[in-house]
Amino acid sequence: MPDAPDPIVGPAGRPRVTVLTGAGISTDSGIPDFRGPAGVWTRDPEAEKLVTIQHYLADPEIRRRSWLARRENPAWGARPNSGHRALVELERAGLLRALVTQNIDRLHQAAGSDPDRVLELHGNLVETRCTGCGARGLTADALARVDAGDPDPACEACGAVLKTATVYFGEALDPDVLDAAVAAAATCDVFLAVGTSLGVHPAAGLVDVAASVGAEVVIVNAEPTPYDRLADRVVREPIATSLPALVAELVARAR
Repeated sequence: MPDAPDPIVGPAGRPRVTVLTGAGISTDSGIPDFRGPAGVWTRDPEAEKLVTIQHYLADPEIRRRSWLARRENPAWGARPNSGHRALVELERAGLLRALVTQNIDRLHQAAGSDPDRVLELHGNLVETRCTGCGARGLTADALARVDAGDPDPACEACGAVLKTATVYFGEALDPDVLDAAVAAAATCDVFLAVGTSLGVHPAAGLVDVAASVGAEVVIVNAEPTPYDRLADRVVREPIATSLPALVAELVARAR
């Protein structure tokens, strides 16, 4: 499939667009991806243990390393880039059906996306969740305890292991969030997969859902994905420039 086929075509009127974003949309904000050539897990496969629930629950040393990694996470100082802002424009144009993200950095909300339209498949970094009683808190508060000398802060309500409100490997996705994402993929005219390797399920399966109902599938990613064969269009250009152009194209078509 050529990298730059004809412009997006589709039904007349205002297309309903569902977007799936992955780590690639945030790399221009200074947050490295995970599976790319210079990705976090590509460079250090052991780092994946820090977000694997079995290792995390069983090994206090993994938890200590994980809290230190969270404290140094570049997401805390990151700012939205032109890719995030383009999706805000798509929403303001009345075309966004839903914004499904695998990212935990909350840069979509920081850019101005309506939180009610953002479906966080893998949770978020800014909140904590107790693995025992389910109590919620703020990651900033847990990190303050780390800085005060507690390398493995436990839940203050019940004493069980505390983690960020992200979905670790080995954990199930929130069924309500997943159901909403599937519904968004099944009721769109255009499905944009942006900056995701489409190698993790069930998120990657949203492409199948969209394609099965006849939606145009557009994949914007630097590297090939397993779903390129299903796409109506594959874009390899940098997201910071190609996504604003795609959004402008969709908005122009809707006028």
